[in-house]
Parts: sequence; C-alpha cells; structure tokens
Amino acid sequence: MSNPREYRALRTLTGAIAVATAIAIAGYGRALRVGAAAAVFFVLGLAASHGSAVHAASPEPASESHADITAEGRKWTPCAAEYGTCRFDGTRDVLYGTAEQHVVKTFTNSAECNNGVFGDPAPGIEKRCAVAQTAANTSAPSAPAPATATATATATAKDASAQSRASAAPIDLKAPPGSGMRCSAPVSPVRAAANGDLLEADTPGDGTRLFAVNKPFALAFTTRPTQDDTLVWQIRDSWNVVRASGRFPVTAGATLSTLGCASTVAGYFAVSASLEHAHGQLESRGTRPAGIATFGVLPDPSSVLPAVRFPYDDLHRFGGQGTAYLAPGQHCCDGDGYRPVYTALGLAWANDNRNWYMEEPKKTGTFDPATRQLTPYFRRGDIMRLIQLDGIPQWVSPTGKETHSYAPTSLAQMRDYMAKVGAESNRVRTTYFPRQRENYYQVTWEPDADGGLPWRDSDANFIAMYKAVWEGIHQTDPHAVVMGLTYSSVQGNVTWMRRLGPLGIGRYMDGMTVHGYYDVGTTPSHPPERVADTANQGTVAGALPASMRALRHELSQYLKPGAPLFVTETGISYDIGASYGKNYPAADVLYAQAAVVARTHLILLGEGADMTYVFYLADMPETASGYGIFFELDQPAGAFGPTHISPKPAALAVAAMTRIVDGTDTLGPLKGLPKGVYAYAFRRLGGGKIVTALWTHDNDRWNAKTGFDANLSVDYRLRVDAPGTSGEVTAFDMMGNATTVPYRDGLASLKLSPAPLYVVSSHADVFRDAVTTPEGYVAH
Repeated sequence: MSNPREYRALRTLTGAIAVATAIAIAGYGRALRVGAAAAVFFVLGLAASHGSAVHAASPEPASESHADITAEGRKWTPCAAEYGTCRFDGTRDVLYGTAEQHVVKTFTNSAECNNGVFGDPAPGIEKRCAVAQTAANTSAPSAPAPATATATATATAKDASAQSRASAAPIDLKAPPGSGMRCSAPVSPVRAAANGDLLEADTPGDGTRLFAVNKPFALAFTTRPTQDDTLVWQIRDSWNVVRASGRFPVTAGATLSTLGCASTVAGYFAVSASLEHAHGQLESRGTRPAGIATFGVLPDPSSVLPAVRFPYDDLHRFGGQGTAYLAPGQHCCDGDGYRPVYTALGLAWANDNRNWYMEEPKKTGTFDPATRQLTPYFRRGDIMRLIQLDGIPQWVSPTGKETHSYAPTSLAQMRDYMAKVGAESNRVRTTYFPRQRENYYQVTWEPDADGGLPWRDSDANFIAMYKAVWEGIHQTDPHAVVMGLTYSSVQGNVTWMRRLGPLGIGRYMDGMTVHGYYDVGTTPSHPPERVADTANQGTVAGALPASMRALRHELSQYLKPGAPLFVTETGISYDIGASYGKNYPAADVLYAQAAVVARTHLILLGEGADMTYVFYLADMPETASGYGIFFELDQPAGAFGPTHISPKPAALAVAAMTRIVDGTDTLGPLKGLPKGVYAYAFRRLGGGKIVTALWTHDNDRWNAKTGFDANLSVDYRLRVDAPGTSGEVTAFDMMGNATTVPYRDGLASLKLSPAPLYVVSSHADVFRDAVTTPEGYVAH
C-alpha cells in the first residue's frame, strides 16, 4: 500500500486473525478453525431484518388461495400475500411462509408480510402470511421480541431494605418513545440518470452520512419504473422501531425525489423502500446488504453534560484505526482520511508512523529531524499521534530483510535513530500540539509467537531492543512516554509481562500498550463478558474484566505508579464464519455488534485503561468480516481507505459513548452486582458529575445459537443519592438519547438491557465505597 497508515491497517489485520492462536497459547480454549468450521450464526433476535425492504400493503393476487391451512396443530387463515400487510384485531400469532416451511411470530393489530420482518423460511418459494384463528397467549410477550427476563437485581445487600421502600417502576431505556423523525413530502422531482437500479436511496452530505440532531437533512430517492407507480418507504432505528414512513407517487422513467427530514432522536437509521406495482428493494452496496440505505443522527448531550475543559489534550480517551477519504476528489491515500469522520465520532487519537524501516529503508542517516515534515492532517492539532516504532530495516537486520522478529545487528544505530525521532517529536508537539502534555511511542506491534509479526529472537534481545529505544527517545524528548508490549490479546500481555517483567523490561517502559482482544474471535456471539469455562467463572482468562484486572496487577508490579495504559486496538467483527452478502448481516447482528462494541470499550476503560482505540473505521478485506463500524459502499469484500461509507449502529454507539464518557476519570466497577449485571462508574474531569454505564448480559441468551435478544431485560436499582432523598437523574440510551429518571430513597429504578445505558448523577459521595478502583490506577 502506498500509504503507511493503510499498510499498517492491513498488517494489523494479519495479527487480528492470528489472535485466536495467541489466545489459545494463553489458555483460552478452542482453536479458531473449530469455530470457523462450525460457521453457525443464527439470527433470531430482532423481528425485522435490515437486509430486506419493507413494502406497502398490497392486495393479494386473485389467484392466491384463501383456504385455511393447518400447521403446527392449529388452523390459520391467510391474510396477506408476500409484501402485503396482514391486518387483524388484537394480538395474534402470524405464520409466514408455506404450510411446510414457515416461521411464526406474534403481533398486535398488523404485521408486514416480508422477509425483512420474518426472515426467509422458504428461499425461492412464494410466501404468504396467515393469522392464527385463536388469540395469542397474552401472557407471552408480543413480537418482535423473544421472552423477556424479569429477574430483579439489587444494588448491594445492605440496600435491600431501602429498595423495598422505593416504589418507582423501572424505566425502560432501550429506545426513546414516539416517532421522533419527520420528513416532508418531496417537491419538484427532477430527472435522474437513466442507467441504474430500479430503486436507490441516499442521504447526501459531507460523506459521513451523519447529521446533527434537530437539524435538516435530505433523503433522496431515485426511481426508474417503466410505468407510473407509488413509492412506499420506512425508516427504522437500531431497535427496529419505525421512526418515519410515507408514500408518494413517482412517474415512469428515472426520477430523483428529495424529502426534507429532521430528527429529534439520535442514533442509527435504516431506510427501506419498494414500489407498489414494480416491487423491488434497495440493492446491496459494497458490504451493506440489500434492502437498506443507512444514516445516523449524532447525539447532543451538552444540556446535561456540558463540554469538559481538558487541562491536557492527551486526556482524551478514544482513538481509532482506519481512514476514509470523503471529500470530493480525494481517494486512498491522498488527502485527509480522518476528517470529517473522526471528529464527528469523537475520536481524538490516530497512529503516525516513524518506523525505522519506513524512514531509513536503505541506509542510516536519511532521517533528518529538523526537516521531516508532519503530514498535513495532523497539523491541525485536534487528532493526536500515537507514534509507531516497530520494525527494523533490511540493512541492519540479521536476516537481511526488514523484519519485526529480531533485534537489529547494531543497537547503537537503533539508539541514534530513536534519538532523532525523539527530537522531531518534541518539535512537533511544541509546534502543533501545545496542549498535549506528553509524546507517546509504541515500540512493538503484536509480537505474538504465532501472529503476523512474531518475535523469533531471544527474551534478552527483546529487552535490549526496548532499552535502545527508550534511551534514544529519552535522550532528546523530555516528554516521552515509551510503551509496549502490545500483544494481540489482553491475556497475552499478562502472560508476557509475567515472563519479561522479572527480567527488567519495566525499566524501559513508561507506560503500557495492549491490544484488547479477549476471545477466540471477538464477535457478537463472543462478547467480552462471555465465560468460556463456567466451572471457573469470574477468573477464566476469556472474560475481559478478569483479564484486565490481571493486566493491571502486572502493570503495578513492574511499571511506575500511574503509568498510562493505552489499548491501541480492539474490534468486534461479525460471527465466526460469516461473510459479507446480499442478505447479511441482518438487523439483529448489527444491533448486537453495536452493543458489544460499546460494552467492550466501556469494560476496557472501566477496568483501568486510560485510552482505547476503536477498530476499524469501515469494512475491509482479508480478515474476518465486519470489523468496520461503517459499511464500505464500493467493494463487496470491503476496502482500505474508502471514499463511500455509511454507518452501522456501532458507529452511532461509538459517537454516543465518546460524547458521554470522554473527559472522565475511571472510578471502577460497582461492587455487589448480581449475576448478569455490569456497571462501571466514571467521574467527569475537575470533580464533575458521575457517569455510570450499565447493562445486562446472559451467556445462555446471547449467542449464535439462541440469537441476540434486544429485549432481554433485568430490573436494577442504582444508588445515586443518600438514603431518604428523592430527585431526578438523566439516563442516556446507547445512542445518546436522554430520559429523566426519578429516584426515591436515593435509588433510581432502571430496566437494563444488552445495550449500555448511561446514568448521570451529581452525588459522588455515594460512589466512594461502592466501586473498586482498578489496581494502580491514578486519576488525572
């Protein structure tokens, strides 16, 4: 690749694929090839798939049989053809498919009869809907959700009596009520290009397809029917709630119709559309499946959480990997691949390369710290540099080739080169980053024995190399923070610090960098809370909280107090064995990925990381499918440095998380949590408000086999004030939408789901003894 950053991304993914091997070495469990061979990814969670269009009601064809059918021991009355709407009174079970191949879901008053709602139980066969002749069991939850858990969790044992006096009903914060989105009818349609799909939809703008809440944006439909028709459209959110819908006439031929829209609700949205007569749906685009066009509305929590004043810019807690060249005329890898998307998402860190093999590939002395120019996209000073140092050039390699696997033949020359890098970085910091306190250097990159950049040399030479780097950098940069080891999994870093720490490597590390992978595949079915060995629950290396606690212990043993801990890569792909495709991923997979992305980074920060990188910006090739938090819209297998992207739910979950959690110190996990409840408290810089991130997870009800249940819920009462007090706090859902939550006797009653929610409170005293501060963590 011509751009070192995109080359870095490609190289990193080799390590990401190899993480399973590294984890297996650390004692995690089954090999990745076993999971890949299984290749099971059932999608039974949300009712509607974003992989198919939602169609308007249409009458059944005259030829369609209206005779009752018998299936599953019951009588069913046909109510709609495929793409129609099944209407009835009350709550009924609805069968979709054929008598032999079908799926049954429960609805109230109506059901859209298409694959988007039910999935496709009979591929390639004409399907219809039929309604059960008897009412559904009203004691069971209605579709689209599977059964809802009702277990009540208590904050701590000593609060039990106080909770019994708190009568406020738990508040469900999985999605804000109401439609929240409005779109005007299209005015003055114009002619469009004659060539193209029957149906197209887009939200034009700056290329991110992200818009501000309560601000206008355009929703453009291009249609090419052969006769006059009617376009029917819907917009659904991450929870599959319809937020807007409508219909309007279109003329024959190619026409562009633009609606003016605005939304009071933040989050991810998927547009679906069809034509009443010509039918059709939105075609797939790159890695985005058929049936949808996506956009996002960015949250604005400033009325509750005003902008933090950062005493130093390097206290920002979120960075990212991956670029997108969205400005007109840009392409990979020229121009600015970070803006406007990183600034929209709230990502303030990115990698910058000063690798020896890149800067002096042929001979020593070619890198001049006085004349080396910082790339323009960093000069604005709003996205900080993590300086990459891994790898050595061929002319100083014991193998005669550039390598990451061995120490150089001349440590003195390595030290001299690093001194030049330190001088340049110190100049850059004072010139372009005057509010940045330190410069941060990462020495190695995933040196896992069976990874993409394996260390093959001795432990002694590994430490000697760190010593040369540390001495060279500190010779010229008084604000240097030299960091490592950056193995691919958290547990891998624990294992190697236990090995190398007693040998003295900590003397040459001012901080620690790790990659945050935690399982054999970090996927929706392998979330960070998953415990692979239930007999050893809470201590198994595969559970991310336990791994982070072990890592903090090793850091406190071998590094100075308060040494920073940066997690410089963690991504969540689709399930093992999944592939990009016309009908994949479905809505529940996208929802699950968003929830797991947010939960993973909240655990990393809540367990004592100072900063964490979101991996990866947009879907890319040559690795497990789906790491991107955006779809790549040009290449079916994804691409590096794309020019056309659209958001997944994960992108908007990241945007909410950064706005709510950035500018905080970690207080730590809450004590006394019941099984299946996770909660981490953070405090805004300067002694500000408390932000508590909470969610629930059940291994048995959140995996590829059972599906991703968005409506799983657990009641929980969070102490936000002293006993005997009443008042209100604000809670934000995963997408950053605010709800006022009353509390009584100091307890706020919440209904937790797999999607994190954030409770903002003002009384820090109640958290003083309610959290476990991560070992060795020092607040800023």
